[in-house]
Amino acid sequence: MTLYLLRRLLLVFPTLFGIIAINFFVVQFAPGGPVEQMIAEIKGRGAGVEGRMTGAGVREAMPGQSGLYRGSSGLDPHLIADIRRMFGFDKPPLERFWLMLKGYLHFDFGRSFFRDKTVLALIREKLPVSVSLGLWSTLVVYCVSIPLGIAKAVRDGSRFDLVTSVIILVGYAIPGFLFAILLVILFAGGSFVQWFPLRGLTSPGAEHWSWPARILDYLWHMVLPTIALTVGSFASLTMLTKNCFLDEIRKHYVLTAQSKGASRARVLYGHVFRNAMLLIIAGFPQAFVNILFTSALLVEIIFSLDGLGLLGFESAISRDYPVMFGTLYIFTLIALLTQIVGDLLYTVVDPRIDFEARR
Repeated sequence: MTLYLLRRLLLVFPTLFGIIAINFFVVQFAPGGPVEQMIAEIKGRGAGVEGRMTGAGVREAMPGQSGLYRGSSGLDPHLIADIRRMFGFDKPPLERFWLMLKGYLHFDFGRSFFRDKTVLALIREKLPVSVSLGLWSTLVVYCVSIPLGIAKAVRDGSRFDLVTSVIILVGYAIPGFLFAILLVILFAGGSFVQWFPLRGLTSPGAEHWSWPARILDYLWHMVLPTIALTVGSFASLTMLTKNCFLDEIRKHYVLTAQSKGASRARVLYGHVFRNAMLLIIAGFPQAFVNILFTSALLVEIIFSLDGLGLLGFESAISRDYPVMFGTLYIFTLIALLTQIVGDLLYTVVDPRIDFEARR
């Protein structure tokens, strides 16, 4: 297992390099970079801005689009050169890429073009929101889907199985953001009752409350966003759990245990559970990462949660390349490491698995 883990860890570096390199060079052909946006803003404000921009400071070189905006015609060439130098685009693409990689080796992702903060500071600021959404959503999905999938497997073909299948498939078909709007209308003061808050993770002034009150306030704020994120996530895990248990229940060792007089609960949870839960438990880290970094943007907007989803969207729209590439690097690294953790969980759940024995 040690050699297998070593090989997987060594593969992380070329994978990271390939993903960053591909995205970097694709961005070189994307129109509307920060240089073009600044030039367009100057032309919109008039010549008064031109004089102030000539003495602009030089920021750290970061990746971005290197072409000149056609609307820059008529501006002072020295001003255009200052703008390109301010964003670091006075260097050729390969040099910018090399400087970026050197900084990434010691987790120096530079500063945002438009927020006047470092990329790491922005991620630390937004991370609690996304971690809260990802963690609670994953726990709720697992705590509901696994017992429900086991119950459906035991009652396969019954009315309970049919009704629950219809319910989870309807939930799967409803977009999360649409269900979030419905929750706001029903329970957050939209048109009916206001049982839950609509904004943020805490109430105003909560920092002065006692710890129990702050914890309850935090959980109170997380109810509606968590429900909105999980309503469409039950179907796949529930059906996976059901099918895994059905496959195991039909095997010979189950019939042997039953013929020896073992109770139904002992057969189900003492013999079937470990084998059936192999894929489900081992996939927990990857499921958490998927919920953490995807499908939360619109939910964050609806419930006014300033998390990583909103940060990534705004950075892509504004062409804030340091934030775009810094978050891409961190998210990719976390995803690759969680896949390795998932492989480790395979061996924990079933010690018979040996990755080194494979040819």
